[in-house]
Amino acid sequence: METPCHFIVEGNPAIVYASRDGSPSKVLPTLERFLDKFWQERDISGESSDTPECLIAQIVVRFGFEICEDDYSNLKVGLKYDPTARYLYFVDADRSISVWVTGAEYEQNPQLGINACQTWVPTSARAGGDA
Repeated sequence: METPCHFIVEGNPAIVYASRDGSPSKVLPTLERFLDKFWQERDISGESSDTPECLIAQIVVRFGFEICEDDYSNLKVGLKYDPTARYLYFVDADRSISVWVTGAEYEQNPQLGINACQTWVPTSARAGGDA
């Protein structure tokens, strides 16, 4: 299933792009479990000076195996937003995750990043919607 997405970590200019399986129903369960473990390990080690760098590197490794299967051309790291991305997953320094949905403004000028996106609202949170 093709649903391109980006992973962004506050404090790190790198932008991870995955060209498939980027829907929230697919990404969030894995990302949330991964981040819980990541934060536990950081707390135990007492290390925090290089957290954004470690986090981006570990997201690449974790989602490389999760999303790419045998085709690693589906994953890249760069400094530019890709206009085909449909979701942006932002990991904040306060350890929260926000999910953003792209649209026409983002597609026209992807370098606006999150500023050209809308906050994702889960289907179950929408009026009259179901999970």
